[in-house]
Amino acid sequence: MELQLQTFLIVCPLVFLAGFVDAVAGGGGLISLPAYFIAGVPIHNAIATNKLSSATGTAISTIRYIRHAVIPWKIALPTIALTFVGSSLGARISLILDERILKGIMIVVLPIVAFFVLRKNSFLQEGKEPLSTGKTAVITMTAGLVIGCYDGLYGPGTGTFLLIILMGVAHMDMMSASGMTKIINLTSNISALIAFLFHGQVYIVLGLVASFFSIAGHYTGSGMVLKNGMKIVRPIILVVLCLLFLKIVTEF
Repeated sequence: MELQLQTFLIVCPLVFLAGFVDAVAGGGGLISLPAYFIAGVPIHNAIATNKLSSATGTAISTIRYIRHAVIPWKIALPTIALTFVGSSLGARISLILDERILKGIMIVVLPIVAFFVLRKNSFLQEGKEPLSTGKTAVITMTAGLVIGCYDGLYGPGTGTFLLIILMGVAHMDMMSASGMTKIINLTSNISALIAFLFHGQVYIVLGLVASFFSIAGHYTGSGMVLKNGMKIVRPIILVVLCLLFLKIVTEF
């Protein structure tokens, strides 16, 4: 595919919006991946290039959490290893799937992901009795492997799913769960990106330009104090998803 100016004009503002939404309330992946597809980027390349622009924003957030020392490294290190394996496997599965199958997956999965992202706070409760280190490690490592595979295959909602599992199942506190979520998400992004780069699926120039807009979106969103962030985020996500569904249905 030959990249045209209109591709950048569609992708970059939406990726900026995705970064803003992600910083305010989470769920930016529901905008950033559709952005590439709406712009006419083939679905395999869209998934691959989205990993490049997403990884930059995730890296910035992860560095912040590492500086505040809220990541339990004894649990994080083996989880990182399994996440890398899972995401690499997911990316390879994505590469061998037919484009129509991936579009079908998108139609089925996106509404489910949107539901969990938009209702995220309903699933997150602190104050649960902490589990033993061993049980916590097993849960986080399993989550890293399974959700990492999903992230490599597809991606949107990964952070939300991880938070729900780490807080709801592993009984981690919000700060530790958030730190683990960032480090797992960054690992899965890097692992999948390596696989996609190796197979020549990433539009590097588009991904790098979009990366600047992703970082700008995260920076702008994180600098705003919004008491009712979801009231703004929800309609944005729904509009983008409606545009995506219209495009997929017309092309089937």
